[in-house]
This record gives sequence, C-alpha cells and structure tokens, in this order.
Amino acid sequence: MWNQFFLLEEYTGTDTQYVGKLHTDQDKGDGNLKYILTGDGAGSLFVIDENTGDIHAAKKLDREEKSLYVLRAKAIDRKTGRQVEPESEFIIKIHDINDNEPKFTKDLYTASVPEMSGVGIIKTALPDMSRENREQYQVVIQAKDMGGQMGGLSGTTTVNITLTDVNNNPPRFPQSTYQFYSPESVPLGTHLGRIKANDPDVGENAEMEYSIAEGDGADMFDVITDKDTQEGIITVKQNLDYENKMLYTLKVDASNTHPDPRFLYLGPFKDTAVVKISVEDMDEPPVFSKIFYLIEVDEDVKEGSIIGQVTAYDPDAMDNLIKYSVDRHSDMDRIFSIHSENGSIFTLKPLDRESTPWHNITITATEINNSKQSSRIPVFIRILDINDHAPELAMYYETFVCENAKPGQLIQTVSVMDKDDPPRGHKFFFEPVPEFPLNPNFTIVDNKDNTAGIMTRKDGYSRNKMSTYLLPILIFDNDYPIQSSTGTLTIRVCACDNQGNMQSCNAEALVLSAGLSTGALIAILLCVVILLVLVVLFAALKRQRKKEPLIISKDDVRDNIVTYNDEGGGEEDTQAFDIGTLRNPEAREDSKFRRDVMPETIFQIRRTVPLWENIDVQDFIHRRLKENDSDPSAPPYDSLATYAYEGNDSIADSLSSLESPTVDCNQDYGYLSDWGPRFKKLADMYGGDDSDRD
Repeated sequence: MWNQFFLLEEYTGTDTQYVGKLHTDQDKGDGNLKYILTGDGAGSLFVIDENTGDIHAAKKLDREEKSLYVLRAKAIDRKTGRQVEPESEFIIKIHDINDNEPKFTKDLYTASVPEMSGVGIIKTALPDMSRENREQYQVVIQAKDMGGQMGGLSGTTTVNITLTDVNNNPPRFPQSTYQFYSPESVPLGTHLGRIKANDPDVGENAEMEYSIAEGDGADMFDVITDKDTQEGIITVKQNLDYENKMLYTLKVDASNTHPDPRFLYLGPFKDTAVVKISVEDMDEPPVFSKIFYLIEVDEDVKEGSIIGQVTAYDPDAMDNLIKYSVDRHSDMDRIFSIHSENGSIFTLKPLDRESTPWHNITITATEINNSKQSSRIPVFIRILDINDHAPELAMYYETFVCENAKPGQLIQTVSVMDKDDPPRGHKFFFEPVPEFPLNPNFTIVDNKDNTAGIMTRKDGYSRNKMSTYLLPILIFDNDYPIQSSTGTLTIRVCACDNQGNMQSCNAEALVLSAGLSTGALIAILLCVVILLVLVVLFAALKRQRKKEPLIISKDDVRDNIVTYNDEGGGEEDTQAFDIGTLRNPEAREDSKFRRDVMPETIFQIRRTVPLWENIDVQDFIHRRLKENDSDPSAPPYDSLATYAYEGNDSIADSLSSLESPTVDCNQDYGYLSDWGPRFKKLADMYGGDDSDRD
C-alpha cells in the first residue's frame, strides 16, 4: 500500500526525476505482471515502468501552477488480463522551492496625504510639508521573502504620493491700488473693471468673496464676485456726474469663504486693496427743470399772448447755450410756438375749450454748439373755460295741452344744456321774454334745479280757434359774463281722455298753425286740379300729331344718311358701319313709303326678289342698282350724301387721292411718322422704299 509521493519542483537535472515505485506482493519477479498508471498527468507528466513499477517525472514541474496530482495504479496479469489487486489511488505532492520573487498586485500605486499631516502608514519625512512647494512625490517600495535572509528573492513597486490641499493660505492682492475710468453717462450696472486676489490653495479652499469695506464711493459703486474666475467686478450703482464729483476712492476686501479653523492662528484669511475710479466728462444733453410742465390758460386769451415758460440748462462744465423749439408732430395745427432763447410759450391761434380742452405738445431743448445733444419734455396745456356760450334747451320738446285742461296743470318740464363748464357748476334761470311778460295761456315756473315747468293758466283750449301755441322762454346762466338765449316751445292743442292721455292731434291743426286759412287751402287744391287737366290735354294733343321720322328703317340702305365725323379705325374699325344690312337684304321692311318722293305721287314699292344670305356683296349691289334703275317709282334725281370734313380735331390734312397729280410720281410719306400712333400702319406702309416697290 502507498499513500503519497513527494517531488521537488523546477528539477534541472539531465535525467528524469524519480518519483517512487509501485509494487504488489503478487509480483514474483517473473515478468507476468504489468503495472498501469492513470490519473492527473499520467503518460505525459508522469510515466511508469510497466515491468518494475518505477515512476518518473517526464517534465519539470511548477508548484505555483499545480501543487498536487492524484493518480491511480493497478497491476494486471499479462496472460489473463485480470487485475491481481484492486486499483489503488495515491498522491504526488510537489515540494516548493524559492523560485519566485515577491510581486506587488499593481505596478503603480497612487496615494494622497493631506499636507501638514502627521504620522501614517506612509508618513512624511519632513514636518509641515507644503503642497504649494511640491505637490507630487514618487516612492519605490521593495518587498523581500525569507525574512530578508540571504538567498531570498525580492520585488519592487512604485507609489505616487500627492499632497492634497488644505486652506492654509489667505488671499493676497498682487497690487495694493487699482485705477479705473468711467464716463459720467454710463447706465446703472455697467462693469467698470475687474480685480483679483491670488490664493495658492485650490478648489473650494481658493474660493473668495469681494466686498466694499469703506470709501467715499461706497454708495455709488458695488462689487460682485465672479464664481468662475474668482474675480471681483466693480459696477456702477448710482448715476455718476462729473460736475458733482470727479474721483472716488474705495477699499475692497477679498476673503476666503471656507476658512479652516485649524489654521486661523496664521492670521485673517482676507486682504484689502484700494480702488480709485475717475469720472470722465461727457457732453450731456440739456436738462429741464421739471419732468413735465402743466400750463393753464383761459380760452379767450389773445393771439400772441405768452401762456407759460420752460427752462433747461446744460449740465456740462462748458454750459453751452440752448435753443428751444416745438415738435410740430405734436402740434400739427400750429396753435403754439416758443421763443427759441428764453423758452416762453405763446399762442398763434385762438383757443376753444369746447372743441379741444387739452393740448399736449412736446418742447425740444438743443445745444447750439452741438445739435445732436437735445432733450424733449411734454407740456400739457389745459384750456380753462370762459362763459362764452349761452344756455339752450336740451332737446326738442313735443309738448301738447289737452282741450279740457284746467288752470295750474303741468304740461311740460324743460331742461337746459350749456357747452361751458364753470368751476362752480351750472345754475340756470327761466323767465318770460320781456316783450311778452304776461302770457294769458301759459306760465313758466322756475324749479330752482336747472329745470322749468310749463303750467296752464286758463280753463280749456280749443283746436278750432288755436291749434298751436308758441311759448318763448328766456334762459340765462349765473356765470360771468352772463349769457342768455331764448328758446321757443311749440305747444299743440290735442283731444284727450278724462285721464289726460292724448288721443288725436289732427293734421288740419298743424297746417293751420303755419298761418294758412281754409279758403287759401281750397284755392291751392283747385290750382293743382287745373294743372293736372292741362297736362292730360297736352299729352293727348301730342299723341295725335305724328311726325314722320326721317329714317324709317335701318335696313333701307339706299337713302341712309351716313355721317363721317372721325378718321375711323381703318381695318380694325368694326363699329362704323353694320355690314349685316348688306349681308341680309331680306331683313329690310317692305311696304314702306319712300322718303325722297313728292308727297302728291306716292307709289307702292315693288316687292323685290328674295336673295340668299350668302350672296356676294358686289353681286348684291349690281342687282339692287339694276332693280332701282328699272323701278318706275324712283325719282329722277339722286340722293345727296355730303362729306364735308375729315373728322373732329384731326391734325392730318386730307387723305384723298383726288388731289394727287399722278399715281406714278415719287412722293415722300415720311411725315406720316409724325402724326402719332393712329397713323402707324400708314407710316409703315408708305414710309419706306420697300413699300413703294411692293
């Protein structure tokens, strides 16, 4: 029996390394038994002599790759092939030798140690090491086996050590004084410049905040911190004025926002710098003494009167002269003007509060030496009311009085309107006109509330006697100067029921109220009837008188009077003459009397032979000529057609060829080109030599 064998790794001998021997008691040494090896590495790493059972290692073994091999061995009879004993298992262990040096798990290690740190696994060799002086370090570490004894192996690795930052440095300005310049007219919030304090720390340890500590411009300027660049930005907080102050001095602090309490003993973590800001003079526009002007003027002010004044000054040190003008876009009607030197506003036209109670104009002030520098100001002109309109009745009143009215009845309440607007309000008074102080029919009662009541003064009214009454009312106001007017109230007399409701006011009463009597009305109606009879008789007589027309039928082309009163359109003229008359001879009317025969001899026109519509025009004319020659009713004289003129407003002379000497003579037609576009075709036909040859 066997359990395990031992074998050294990394054998360097020339022969194979002997492992051990397998042997069974059944082996008599006669060579009848055969040893067989199976399992891990059998036949490749480990071989066995099948006769003797000796096991050898065929190759160099490495314990670090595999330290234990499990194999099985059996012995069989060569003749019978049977196992003489059961299969046995054994182990081959590989003994370790020091053939590997120590190895680190990484070729490069990184580590970080806060600066100013104390003891650690890797500790600083110098006290208070500063990251700002040196941030990166590289350390080589060696590891030895066998406790560092002779013959042992070793391995090395590299460790990169970084000193991390702590807030142990305060911010420091690189210079103690900064100088900036600013124009006086810059808008609020304008950036004037940047300042920056240096901090050797990094990250949040280098974050800082800027603030204005003190100075004569602490209320005029502000400083903000740029978080990205850690800079302080100087901005304008209030409007600057060169004439008021030309130089400002500020003290600006820069302090860490995350101080480390461990290093407060080093001193305050902030620094201070002086910032000087010089204001530069700029040419500024004029400045008005007010942001707007309100002027009140009476509407009855005379033209050319001064109603107010505006003033402006040049804020610059030069104190340039200023001229004033009215923006005409705000005063299109040119009602106002202004003195260019002193700014006095005066009127050019009369004012009327009732049409325009307010005028909003714009005044411009411009420097004389620099017209680009100008300012504008609104001027609101309020037109004050003057009592220049008389009060009037508020509306047209349709007033009536019942025939059965009793004395003292209220028949109408009237109110008044006035275009004026007095500051104390309206107060109107009502009285009868002085010419008729006592009216026997009606009376006017002032209600003391700007209304008046019309009351009856007698018992009963009659439409037959008087259908309409005119009641004049004197109305005047209580303002200065007092204005008054007379309003006339028309009162109709109507029939009413017992409750006083109007039933009828006939038209007769309306007509009679205009001053016409019954007799006059009858006379007017009689005249109208006579006029109608005359018109009917005139129409009847005109209908009986039939005047024979000059031209009976348009189709009778023999004696049509054709008037040529224009030059015509040439070949394009399709309106001058209707060729349809020649094309359709059957369309003419038959049984018509001739207009050119004597009245005492009237013959019946002979019916002509019907012609086809598509007959040739020349053939048609010849047939008609022959027909008329043989017509016994035709007169012995010809119809007269007069061609007295070429046309209206023609600039051309006669185009007739009758006055031409000969046809073959050479004639210059170039003048046709000067007659205008109407003669363009004639100019093209006769204007050139080619046309003559053609």
